[in-house]
Amino acid sequence: MNAITDLTADERSRILAKSALFNPPDAALPDGRRDLVGMDRAELGVELAAIGEKPFRVKQLWHWMYHQGVTDFARMSSIARPLQEKLAERFIIGRPEAAVVQTSTDETRKFLFRFRDGQEAETVYIPDPVEDRGAVCISSQVGCTLSCRFCHTGTQTLVRNLGAPEIVGQFMAARDSYGEWPSPKGETPRLLSTIVLMGMGEPLYNYENVAKAMKIVMDGEGIGLSRRRITLSTSGVVPMMDRAGAELGVNLAVSLHAVRDDLRDELVPLNRKYPIKELIAACKRYPGSSNARRITFEYIMLKGVNDSEADARELIRLIAGLPAKVNLIPFNPWPGSKYETSTPSAVARFARIVSDAGISAPVRTPRGRDILAACGQLKTESQRVRATPLSG
Repeated sequence: MNAITDLTADERSRILAKSALFNPPDAALPDGRRDLVGMDRAELGVELAAIGEKPFRVKQLWHWMYHQGVTDFARMSSIARPLQEKLAERFIIGRPEAAVVQTSTDETRKFLFRFRDGQEAETVYIPDPVEDRGAVCISSQVGCTLSCRFCHTGTQTLVRNLGAPEIVGQFMAARDSYGEWPSPKGETPRLLSTIVLMGMGEPLYNYENVAKAMKIVMDGEGIGLSRRRITLSTSGVVPMMDRAGAELGVNLAVSLHAVRDDLRDELVPLNRKYPIKELIAACKRYPGSSNARRITFEYIMLKGVNDSEADARELIRLIAGLPAKVNLIPFNPWPGSKYETSTPSAVARFARIVSDAGISAPVRTPRGRDILAACGQLKTESQRVRATPLSG
């Protein structure tokens, strides 16, 4: 291995070690019962073996939990009553508590989920205005590891990582809200058709929990979402991008927002560690990217900051040769923010320049602004009791 590869491996280890400092609390309830949601098949098998059950029970429980969405063991008709009662004594099939649910005038729905330790994170369902379906925007952390200047979530310091049960649970609770589990007749609506890991937090700074949760979501005998229907958004944690590509292979979105290192250092401070050149190189290495599976570059439009014609042309140069599209996002204001949204004419001009170069550059229509559910507006009141800052 060369020095660069060794350094990358060391950096990966350091990131995972730091992430462990912010791990979620133990999954056991005060009464000793354990939550089965978030366990992978092997862990579920261990728990069932400990109470004397055969391996085939894993498949049964997996189906009821993740395909049918059942939370009550008594409703599991393929399991005999004595076992139902034994399971109920030792386990639960949990969901985060929906402490507040708000619905926007555009039908976007925002959930404030409260977890067992009282910490909170926000999740948003964004309906597609054209098709009868939409995306669930899931959080990976309470607060955020980063401090991107234009992002409301970035003003809330990291409280802790969310565990796999809490990440999977957001999607399952959203399905509960929309009644999207299979009906007795086998009809399954498809409103919640995709997942975007674009909520609170940086997913790649909580990789182990995120990866475990997404593997559960992608399991074909449960929720069964294809990796093509999952998008992981990162601000550019370069060492973990390779691992995510190799192990998950989900769609990749990169929060770019600037085309010069000096400006991106200001807007996305992580750039000081992993500058644009390294970020683009990692994008080129990302497996599975093609014209059919383009890498998405998120670009927030800030008036007089990053919306010039020169910025548009440099963006074209940066991503030339990559199968890519650029999501242009009008800045969504939040209390105390210093930035302004680019004018419609500036956004249109920027989009036209990028599109004329053969790169798709749709302008994202803000959704849920009236309930602070739009991109960059999520934040909760949760605070870390004892701060353990990430350094380096």
